[in-house]
Amino acid sequence: MDWNLEETEKKALIEIKNAVDEKELEVFRIKYLGRKGVVQEIFSYLGKVPKEDKPLFGQKANSLRNNITKAIETKKQSFIEKTKDFLNLDVTLPGVAVSLGHKHLITQTIDEICSLFETLGFVIQEGPEIETEAHNFEGLNIPEDHPSRDGFDTFYLEAEDPYEKNKNLLLRSHTSPGQIRIMKEHKPPLAVVIPGRVYRPDAVDASHSFMFHQIEGLLVDKDIKFSDLKGLLTDFCQKFFGKNINMRFRPHYFPFTEPSAEVDISWKDGKKEWLEIMGCGMVHPKVFEFVGYKKGAYTGLAFGLGVERIAMLKHGVSDIRTFYENDNRFLKQF
Repeated sequence: MDWNLEETEKKALIEIKNAVDEKELEVFRIKYLGRKGVVQEIFSYLGKVPKEDKPLFGQKANSLRNNITKAIETKKQSFIEKTKDFLNLDVTLPGVAVSLGHKHLITQTIDEICSLFETLGFVIQEGPEIETEAHNFEGLNIPEDHPSRDGFDTFYLEAEDPYEKNKNLLLRSHTSPGQIRIMKEHKPPLAVVIPGRVYRPDAVDASHSFMFHQIEGLLVDKDIKFSDLKGLLTDFCQKFFGKNINMRFRPHYFPFTEPSAEVDISWKDGKKEWLEIMGCGMVHPKVFEFVGYKKGAYTGLAFGLGVERIAMLKHGVSDIRTFYENDNRFLKQF
């Protein structure tokens, strides 16, 4: 065979340099310098080289052997030096603490909330952040003239819905579309929580952000009542915030639940103001109709809460922007 000595040397030096230990280095030594190695094959080939080319070929072959030998010795010496450094290590010196990272407070809050609902029999599911108008609005009984469908309240994308003409895709404005997707794919009984990021073109201030996190909950079965909803959310709030809280369910309106309510809490330690923490209600019959459930066959409850708001209440954070400023003085507290 014809030998490209420059390429052979280049390949050999790279392999020797990347050897991870002396055992692997010995493999490369045998491969190139052994009795049946590459260098020996090259010198055996010298007899087939034309007479006028032999001096130059032989010179290059010698240079190849010398360079590979030198590279192997240098690499072997580096392993020896590392061993010396290890042997000279004073194990009585105090160790150097390694600074380990940890989950962001928002992620911690999501994990804690989801874990509490898992103990109550719920399963964690996720949905896409790019949604269709059908899932984000129509399936949730939100009509076309509803203010939330306006361009000032929803991030529409310059991408058409592949399933519906004259409709655009959008960044989901809530996690509720996950309800529609799950009910389309599965029949009751269902008990799921759906965490994730949502997007709304809000002005950023101490209590608002164009991107934030929600957790949606859905329970569907036969004969689910509003009393089940109250009991479920009361149990969750007492486990998350502590039993030393008061709760109230305040009538409200959501297109996808009927009846609907807002959940407020206050503490018994002297605070008298009520703080809203989530919305909830019984799944609207038109939502069941959209996903193809037989009329009257099932009832269900749903709820949704803002993760940032929950974290701010529990940990006394006064400005939502603090979560995303990456200030270690803040992050290390949690």
